[in-house]
Amino acid sequence: MKRKLTTKFIEGQKPDPSKRLDFRDELMPGLVLRISTSGTKTFCLHKRINGKMRRLTIGRFPIMSLADARERVRQVLYEIETGRFEDRTGVEVETKPALGDVIPDYIEKHAKVHNRDWKRKEALLAKFTTLHVKRIDEIKRADVVKACDTIHKAAPVSANRALAHLKHLMGWCVERGMMDANPVAGMKPLSKERSRERVLTDDELGALWTACDAEGYPFGECMKLLILSGQRRAEVAEMRWSEIDLEKRLWTLPSQRAKNGRQHTVPITDAMLDVLRGVPRFLGSDFVFTTTGRSPVSGFGRLKDRLDKVLPEDADPWIIHDLRRTMSTNMAMLRVPQPVTEALLNHKTGVVSGVAAIYNVYSYADEKREALGKWNERIEKITAPKNDQQAERRHHA
Repeated sequence: MKRKLTTKFIEGQKPDPSKRLDFRDELMPGLVLRISTSGTKTFCLHKRINGKMRRLTIGRFPIMSLADARERVRQVLYEIETGRFEDRTGVEVETKPALGDVIPDYIEKHAKVHNRDWKRKEALLAKFTTLHVKRIDEIKRADVVKACDTIHKAAPVSANRALAHLKHLMGWCVERGMMDANPVAGMKPLSKERSRERVLTDDELGALWTACDAEGYPFGECMKLLILSGQRRAEVAEMRWSEIDLEKRLWTLPSQRAKNGRQHTVPITDAMLDVLRGVPRFLGSDFVFTTTGRSPVSGFGRLKDRLDKVLPEDADPWIIHDLRRTMSTNMAMLRVPQPVTEALLNHKTGVVSGVAAIYNVYSYADEKREALGKWNERIEKITAPKNDQQAERRHHA
């Protein structure tokens, strides 16, 4: 947009997180104020030179004042008119954006569209702080290796994930013509990740169940459903009442909420129904687990810290996702066929593709219900002694 630039106007402009803003100065032809999504304010000169439109970086505000920017543009225009521009200006030609400006663009145009966990992707890309000021086409593999080494010291697995996201971002930049080649294509992870094998013991499950009773709503009931159903944390935490059919005893997870993008049905067992019956309903809210009625429950990091305290001090580290592996391992011991377990966990490998995929939404329906029933009976046996102890303590109290 075109307007007469003033210092007051420039100082008062706020960045737009979704796009860059350009303001053309009415007083000095070619002078443009560019405001990046991160808030950086840069004076540029837009001018056709030797038949080709060029964008020349003049300086950054407020280090360079508006008056100085106009004077510098006047000098550059004089050099261009007199044919001495190439030799005498020394002005940097701004051809490509910096990584720090590309990341918000990538998140908005790609990650938010294709990735449910785009916030995690954004957080990991933010770790490349030393590269944010570099132009995207000037980043070398050595720069990335150095940045990854720094991240790796604090969190080895995070470094691998951050590198994977940066690889994809740079591939996206190549597709959009921002750079000719991806400098980190084929670059291997910095550390080898071992496949997780953590399975919680019966005693640990019993301790967690007791802790859930102490937690109460919403985290206690949410964790109990995670244990009983074996579904993913986000899928349970964001559960809607509209997805639950109590008459058919069925929870239908829509494709847009399932991690693998396929609709999934989970039988509701007696134990799961008991949990749901104890959940209070927010008036006008569809969320099963919520504290506001407007958004699903969050804050699992703090919950995990509290749950860690109920396990023995020498217990191996665990994550909430290990509850799915724990259920899967127990189902194998209960002689549940692997395809039924895969279908119940909604693993991509266990889903038929093509035309059969529509039928497969309801495949193994009876087998899944029977298998989940066996697992819930096992949970009941594990937690019964804990529940009996609690009841006895209440009785004596």
